[in-house]
Amino acid sequence: MKAIYENTIKGVGDLAAAFAEEKTIILFGDSAPDTLKDYCYSIDVKNADAVIEPGQTLEIDGKQYKILVTGHVMQKNLEALGHISIQFNGAQDGLPGSMVVEEAEVPVLQIGSVIRILV
Repeated sequence: MKAIYENTIKGVGDLAAAFAEEKTIILFGDSAPDTLKDYCYSIDVKNADAVIEPGQTLEIDGKQYKILVTGHVMQKNLEALGHISIQFNGAQDGLPGSMVVEEAEVPVLQIGSVIRILV
């Protein structure tokens, strides 16, 4: 598999892990509003090398998750703002700016955690 997107966690909001109960992590670039920063994992804004779509694989720190749903503005938000919510609930639908992967425990992210999209 090859990576079409790769990023590294560079900051962790004080309350970022709070969404683990909802099986969600929130990523945001440096432009995160002050009201959201505490709830986000901070990343650099980067473009993907290809379209991110269902059937591909999300990899976080070497653990892989099948992508089931990509919201219609998810990639645009990711590339423009570094903003995306990733849901680990296996749902067949999601919010416009979200990615849904197979049901799994939410990974514990920390500074230096690596996120990749693989095809």
